Amino acid sequence: MKITAVIVDDEQPARDELVFLLKGFPDIELVGQGKNGLEALNLIRELGPQLVFLDVQMPGLDGFGVIKKLLEKKARLPFFIFATAYDNYAVQAFEVNALDYLLKPVARARLEKAIGRTRQMIEAAASTNQKLDRLVQMVEERQPLPPGKANKLLVKSSGRLYLVDSDDVIYASIEDGVISIVTRELEGQSNFRTVEELQSNLDPNVFWRVHRSHLININRIKEVVPWFKSSYQLKMDDRKQTEIPVSRAQTRRLRELLNL
Repeated sequence: MKITAVIVDDEQPARDELVFLLKGFPDIELVGQGKNGLEALNLIRELGPQLVFLDVQMPGLDGFGVIKKLLEKKARLPFFIFATAYDNYAVQAFEVNALDYLLKPVARARLEKAIGRTRQMIEAAASTNQKLDRLVQMVEERQPLPPGKANKLLVKSSGRLYLVDSDDVIYASIEDGVISIVTRELEGQSNFRTVEELQSNLDPNVFWRVHRSHLININRIKEVVPWFKSSYQLKMDDRKQTEIPVSRAQTRRLRELLNL
C-alpha cells in the first residue's frame, strides 16, 4: 500500500535532501512540495496526503500554525512528522500528536523509524472496525422495503414454529441442503429450500450474501476481522459471535464499501 506524502519546508536544500532520502522507501509516494504554511494548507486540502513532513519554523504561518488552522476548519488531519534544526520544539510537537520529530540534517535510520511508525498508525487508522461507519451509512441510506419482501419469516425450532421479524435475523446459512436462521433468541430451520429463494424474499438493502453459504444482516455485523491472504471474516452479533467468511468476490465489494 502506497503512503501519499507531502514535504513542506521553506529551505530548498532541506526539501531536496528529504526527497533524496524518500527515494529509498518505495511505499512512500511523494505527491507535492511546499515552501510555507499557506502552501501546506492548500496542498493538504487539494491533495489529501496521508503524511506531511512539516518544517516547524517557516516565515508567516509556522508548522504549529498549520495544524491550528486545520483544527479550526475541522479538516481531516493527515499524519505529521515535524522536521527542524532545533530540538527545543520536540515537546510541543508531540503535544499536537505529531507522529515523530526529525532533526536536520535527517539521518536515514531515524527517518526509517519514523516511517515505520507511520505505517503502523495508518494501518490502525484504516482498520476495518473504524470503517464500519460506512456500513452504518449504508443502513441509514437504505430504501423502503420493496413490495413483496417478507417482514416475517417462519422458523422451526425444537418442534415448534415461530414467526420471526426479518430485522431480527442476524444471519442465515445452508449446510447439507438445510437453511438455518439465527437470531439473538432463537436458532432454527427455515422453510425455504435455497439461499437464493430466502434472499429474494428479504430486503436487499439489509441482507447481503457474503458467501455462497451465508446470508447476513448488515445491521448485525459486530466486527470485521482481517483473515488470511487479505480476506476477511465478519463477526456477527449473535450469542456465539459467529465468524462468517467473506468470499473472494464479495471481499472486493467489502473493500469498495469500506475503502480498505
